[in-house]
Amino acid sequence: MDLTQILPQFGGFAFTILAFVLALSIIVAIHEYGHYIVGRWTGIHAEVFSLGFGPVIWSRVDSRGTRWQVAALPFGGYVKFLGDANAASVGTDGAVAAADRRRTMLGAPLWARAATVAAGPVFNFVLSFAIFAAVILVQGRASDPLTIAELRPLPPGYTQELQPGDQILAIAGREAPPLDAFDPFLDELPLEPTLDYRVLRAGQEMTVAGPYPYPPAVVSLSPQSAAMDVDMRVGDVILGVDGQEVRTFEGLRRIVAQSDGAPLGLEVWRDGTIIDFTLVPRRVDLPRAEGGFETRYLIGVTGGLFFDAETESPGLGESIGYGVSQVWFIVKSSLSGLWHMLTGAISTCNLSGPVGIAETSGAMASQGAQSFIWFVAVLSTAVGLLNLFPIPVLDGGHLVFHAYEALRGAPPSDKALRVLMAAGLSILLTLMVFALANDLILCP
Repeated sequence: MDLTQILPQFGGFAFTILAFVLALSIIVAIHEYGHYIVGRWTGIHAEVFSLGFGPVIWSRVDSRGTRWQVAALPFGGYVKFLGDANAASVGTDGAVAAADRRRTMLGAPLWARAATVAAGPVFNFVLSFAIFAAVILVQGRASDPLTIAELRPLPPGYTQELQPGDQILAIAGREAPPLDAFDPFLDELPLEPTLDYRVLRAGQEMTVAGPYPYPPAVVSLSPQSAAMDVDMRVGDVILGVDGQEVRTFEGLRRIVAQSDGAPLGLEVWRDGTIIDFTLVPRRVDLPRAEGGFETRYLIGVTGGLFFDAETESPGLGESIGYGVSQVWFIVKSSLSGLWHMLTGAISTCNLSGPVGIAETSGAMASQGAQSFIWFVAVLSTAVGLLNLFPIPVLDGGHLVFHAYEALRGAPPSDKALRVLMAAGLSILLTLMVFALANDLILCP
């Protein structure tokens, strides 16, 4: 057995697991902290705050009597409140003195219990919003007019007369818009490998030649995609597909779309070296901005401008609006995707289980800290949304019980709670098994 072949695979597996555990731990810690802190604010005492399950690796008791601990199985966590019979805050152990009943989950007023339960998902949304807003605030947005900060490497054969510092005023005789309106603008441009650019350089307007704004260069890779499977990398430039020269990203997109899933041979330029890849485009259901989904064949590469643009601060207000819009888009797309899967409009392969999420964690971490942090924000929104589903065991199920109590004046009976919790656990386990089957068998 050749250990030199095993070690890289083991290293990749270990990196994937580490990235998954890190992402999940951040999200779970924020979720459970939401329960803990709102419970504390509303007078409900937390006995244990645990990150992970199983044997305890580390713990300490704070001045309020809460035990903070890290357990050996880092795939979740919980807050156990005073008087809870278990970590799910269902039932009571009956050992709480009457004077302390107000400090328990069951003895607290309904509003306090509901707020404590809802705080977990809400904190997940807040984490996502904060990350999205912080990224755009720190990264900035492209300045207007669009100005070149740095040119990206392109292979020989591309005409490149632009320079860093050039302000792009027009392309192919059409006035250049701000970057956020650039995609529709591309539809107006001729699909030619070389175009005329009117620029402002050192205070003087001039016309120079440059490549199509979006060359067939890899700016990012989609996790679990055909391109990532064959080890394509950010910075690769695709020269041709099945012997057909490609000079624009739109040209590449059209060839892939017309492939109908047939294998494609790609000729790729990487740092002066030509590499050949063979990959099979995958059928993907993509959310539309206006709602619904469209199905395309994709290889999993994302393009971009042939340069990095100079940026300016968007301001706090714009960053907040951007963070809110991103969270809302993920929520809306997730609900739409679930509905379309239930109605059979799109494939159930869009539902990933723990293996798929772990692979995505590793893939995003391999593309850099910013990609990984962005993924954490997306996953945090998904976790918050999932926990709001009205399924017993989840936070949403508890909120349904509280709503029932508010309407009827009393909570469901212990027998009803046991039956509903068992049913909810069965539903959740069924979903997990189905998602795991997607990862390993149905949608490899």
